[in-house]
Amino acid sequence: MKNLDYKKDFKDLYLPPTKPVLVDVPPALYATIDGRGNPNDNPEFQGAIEALYSVSYGIKMLPKKGIQPEGYYQYTVFPLEGLWDMDVEGMEPGAPLDKDRFIWQLMVRQPDFVSQDLFDTVKAMIAKKKDAPDVSRVALQTITDGLSVQMTHIGPYDEEPASFAKMDEFCTAEGLMRIGHNHREIYMSDPRRVDQSKMKTVLRYFVKRI
Repeated sequence: MKNLDYKKDFKDLYLPPTKPVLVDVPPALYATIDGRGNPNDNPEFQGAIEALYSVSYGIKMLPKKGIQPEGYYQYTVFPLEGLWDMDVEGMEPGAPLDKDRFIWQLMVRQPDFVSQDLFDTVKAMIAKKKDAPDVSRVALQTITDGLSVQMTHIGPYDEEPASFAKMDEFCTAEGLMRIGHNHREIYMSDPRRVDQSKMKTVLRYFVKRI
């Protein structure tokens, strides 16, 4: 039985260099949950993270409960990811950054053996537990990022604009154009355990050739 480790098997997607690179990201299966607003000190945001990890570890631990899904293999649970956008008012030219205008979709990638039936079964199991997070809004989706520019940002989240500027310069030099306003963040560090100056976040946005 294989043991999938995303840091080894998908190194190009989860451990890019600290300078921009072009990558073509294939379709992948995710547990997702949608929300909006400032993520800081936001119970909804924290509840979404808890729900996603509850489902993700619920799937991983099925064999220990005597349930062996078809095609199951050992794997490392993937990191938290987020797609980030702004509402219309937040994108007005010259508008100051207002985190209350954020629109986000949090997600955790799932192994390819996960079916909708299996996903729903795990959600139902979690819902029966006392004090379990609300998993009712967690959905199973296939998402394709496709052609993208990405890099590893090291430092606080509020310093990400400097890395995005490097990505924009890379696009200009390589004849690429950004698609849309949203972007993906992959959280490779736990902010509760890692000093902000050392946090690693993969930044990715979607592009096309000019």
